Amino acid sequence: MARNSTPGTFEECADELNDFINTLERYPHALLAFALRAHLSGLLQALLLKGECTREEVTTFLQEMEHETLGSPTD
Repeated sequence: MARNSTPGTFEECADELNDFINTLERYPHALLAFALRAHLSGLLQALLLKGECTREEVTTFLQEMEHETLGSPTD
């Protein structure tokens, strides 16, 4: 089925994800984090399999996410 829509912006996507996650308020934050980790892992694997990114790009993405989450070792 063809869809006649244009891709949204990063901000629109982030807002919609935030709205959806807010509907999951009955779940503990730790459970949501683990479920999101599993989902993200699958998305990254799919990007690799489709050739939409390289292993190096995924590695960089994960390193940046770790730094954004935990800060640098000297922080």
